[in-house]
Amino acid sequence: MEIKEFSRIKKFFRPLTSQRMGAMELLDDAALLPIKKTGSIVVSTDALVEKIHFHSDERSDFIARKALRTNLSDLAAMGAKPFAYNLGLIIGKRKLGNIDQWLKLFSKGLAADQKKFGIELIGGDTVTSFGPTSICISIFGTPNPKGSLLRSGAKVGDGIFVSGTIGDAALGLMLRGNRSLLCSSKKNSYCISRYRIPRPRIDLGLALGEVASAAMDISDGLFQDLNHLCGASDVGASVWANKIPLSKEVNAFVTEHKFSIEQVITGGDDYELIFTAPVTKENSIFRMARATKTRITRIGTVQPGREISVFDKNQDIIPVHKGGYSHD
Repeated sequence: MEIKEFSRIKKFFRPLTSQRMGAMELLDDAALLPIKKTGSIVVSTDALVEKIHFHSDERSDFIARKALRTNLSDLAAMGAKPFAYNLGLIIGKRKLGNIDQWLKLFSKGLAADQKKFGIELIGGDTVTSFGPTSICISIFGTPNPKGSLLRSGAKVGDGIFVSGTIGDAALGLMLRGNRSLLCSSKKNSYCISRYRIPRPRIDLGLALGEVASAAMDISDGLFQDLNHLCGASDVGASVWANKIPLSKEVNAFVTEHKFSIEQVITGGDDYELIFTAPVTKENSIFRMARATKTRITRIGTVQPGREISVFDKNQDIIPVHKGGYSHD
């Protein structure tokens, strides 16, 4: 490890730690994680790579917050409460210019979200490279005492629900990369902000432990992730296309530009929750929506078999491409 790396860790990352979580001021080879009486820890790891998950000219505080929040979304999908994370950071020398200035803003973004979500940095590694900048975070949480949410519990007859609105981030990415598509500045900034900074549904995930039969977050696209959930549960689904919740910004853009709504809702990066629950629990679910100030919409029903069918308002089947983002 170079002297500069030690000094940067001390300057930018040690302030993000505390003794409470066993980080030992990042001076030791590993952290000592306190294990509570639950007997298990929920762990998730996600990586972001320059030019694949974020633009080279993106502000580093936005990059930091997106990296942290995509991991937080995984814990939300499991109904877990986050408490700490590890950070692996590969800094691309050629792209960043002043590395210390980039790190200052990056650590500021992490600090803001640590405060918001009640988590702490406990360790990691930093290196510089002539390749792309990459961020890899492993996040730790405590499981819901009422039981963890898994993808494999959906039952035939369950309702299918989603949080928030679908397609904002996908449209934001399109707008970010294609200036000819720009709509009004207000719509533009809203959608781009939804792409840059996801909203992990931690509170909703914790509440859903009482009612949901299966859950996951929507990162790769609505239908692709629904297909993953159905595959894990060995079920199919019927989806009502007109019930898929869209923001007024997405609706306006699709109308104005005669754009394919399918491209928007299958684009990914939503980081909303899709979950199933017995239809007898609907009233409880909508009470949770009010309590957590989260929009929740029922979009379909779990069916026998393995097919996912999408219907229009006249109950005619719509041919929909089930794809989404690919990690290949």
